[in-house]
Amino acid sequence: METNQRCPECGAVWRDDLTCQDHFHQALSWESEYPDQTRAVHYLLVLCYYLQHPHLYSPQGLEEATRLLVAFVEQQVTPQEMRRRLSGAVDSGKRAWKISGTPDAHGAYARPIHWPITVGHITAGDLDGYIERVQAWVRSALEALKASGNLAAPVDVPPNRS
Repeated sequence: METNQRCPECGAVWRDDLTCQDHFHQALSWESEYPDQTRAVHYLLVLCYYLQHPHLYSPQGLEEATRLLVAFVEQQVTPQEMRRRLSGAVDSGKRAWKISGTPDAHGAYARPIHWPITVGHITAGDLDGYIERVQAWVRSALEALKASGNLAAPVDVPPNRS
């Protein structure tokens, strides 16, 4: 009898002993092997995976990541533009907080979230449709955060400094 475990953070069913991390590494492997076909969504893949596994972020890192998600999805801000906007705020020499979570200080959501798409859905297909699957995942993550009440307030995004 096959037993399936669930991810304690995103709730994904782990089939064939493949965890979320295994699927994430598979996606990163595709991105390494086929950069011209995947580079457009790398930042979305990493952001969404970490948002669904909030312990990877510090509390402040998780808060900033939700801001990035809103900016990328709703405001169509590009990664290049976001780097320009945030260059001083996230510079490790100037930033007073950590991005990555630690056992003592890691991100968590106030309310449970049902994630309709997880990283396993991204690697369930082949490279054809990869970009579209990642884009759908990111949109669904934003909607799940809103529906759960974990993203109830409007999110401020740093203005364009051009």
